[in-house]
Amino acid sequence: MNTKISKNREKKEQIVAKLSEKLAKAKALVFTNYQGLTHKQLEGLKKSLKVLNAEFIVTKNTLLRLALKMENARPAKLGRSGGKWKMENDEGLQNPTATLFVYDDVIMPLKQLTKSLKMLGLPTIKFGILDNQVLAGEQLLKLASLPSREVLLAQVVSGLKSPIFGLHRALSWNLQRLVFTLRAIETKKN
Repeated sequence: MNTKISKNREKKEQIVAKLSEKLAKAKALVFTNYQGLTHKQLEGLKKSLKVLNAEFIVTKNTLLRLALKMENARPAKLGRSGGKWKMENDEGLQNPTATLFVYDDVIMPLKQLTKSLKMLGLPTIKFGILDNQVLAGEQLLKLASLPSREVLLAQVVSGLKSPIFGLHRALSWNLQRLVFTLRAIETKKN
């Protein structure tokens, strides 16, 4: 029996294997429609995202579905269960799709994608998966408008410090008034 595999099929199997590796590493996925982007714009977007520990990859939807199935997926809602991506239905994977694989901080790559969206008017965000939840494009855009993690932490710390500083100011003001009153009495006596 001849079990010769065509080079095209072999190449597709390699692509699916690479995609499944990326799915295993990814903390979040964002699916976009990249139609209308020039090659130069697409490469610029890929480079800007790579710096942020994210990858923007254009693949055929069928290969992406196969990679998701390799990770225990069933064909439209995606979520991560037990370390595997699961897919309950693939309505979002229609038309040309580019996938943003986020490996670290989710907000910064989303901000970069949103920045290019505003600048170029493309790509459009279809949906994404973050923390086992499927999020619509609008929800992802709202997330991208949030300040960075460092800024949010600074805001929390200043919010926690604010009452302490207020108490300190109120207590020290009373002491200062006492000192001013004692000085006024001392100057009056002299």
